Amino acid sequence: MIDTIFSHRSIRKYKPDAIPGEVMDKVLEAGSRASTTGNMQVYSMVVTRDQAIRKKLWEAHFKQEMVLLAPVHITFCADFNRFNKWCRSRKADPGYDNFLSFFTAAIDALLASQNVALEAEASGLGICYLGTATYMADRIIEILSLPEGVVPVAALVLGYPDEDPGLTDRLPLEAVVHEETYRDYSEDDIDRIYSEREASRLTLDLLEENQKETLAQVFTDNRYTRKDNIHFSRQFLEVIRRQGFMNQ
Repeated sequence: MIDTIFSHRSIRKYKPDAIPGEVMDKVLEAGSRASTTGNMQVYSMVVTRDQAIRKKLWEAHFKQEMVLLAPVHITFCADFNRFNKWCRSRKADPGYDNFLSFFTAAIDALLASQNVALEAEASGLGICYLGTATYMADRIIEILSLPEGVVPVAALVLGYPDEDPGLTDRLPLEAVVHEETYRDYSEDDIDRIYSEREASRLTLDLLEENQKETLAQVFTDNRYTRKDNIHFSRQFLEVIRRQGFMNQ
């Protein structure tokens, strides 16, 4: 498992081979063993193999090719629906219709998703996370028939890889690790932390492709713009409200 962590790659091309049932069961069991708040397990994993449903999910995920190529798509949902029903059936009054409860359930779902990813890769499968799960949450709710109390927060595809891409670069540990207390970044720190990434061949190609002066501009002007961030934020907040998590 340790070797798997350090060799993680996002796979976007997949063989059509089905994943054996025993392999899939172990992957999902690994997800269920993730740490959760109070052992409530307020998440659900919606496993989609049906081609017709995956085509609808492909459209929702901005038509990313791997959604159609991979034989399995899993949507990880913050889910208080089940827990609320259990509480009510046991003469308990659930108070989980607020944003904190949504955030708690979202954390549970994300922890489960990482366990699934690790076990899948340890079993020889490839995976790719889909960041569009929150962008298009309203559409995914419709496609998967998610009831009140359930919100998609992450998704991934998995299957047997049909490519062997190189490792994606990572920032040095000093970029993300703070000893004892948070130490803010000086301008020199920022220059040093991002220097290797900014000088890479991939970055140079991106600058040429996007006609930008800096890599940061590729992110702010092309990939994740202010306009899109505001639009999808409003949309996702409305989804959270509509699914019953905004009683503040």
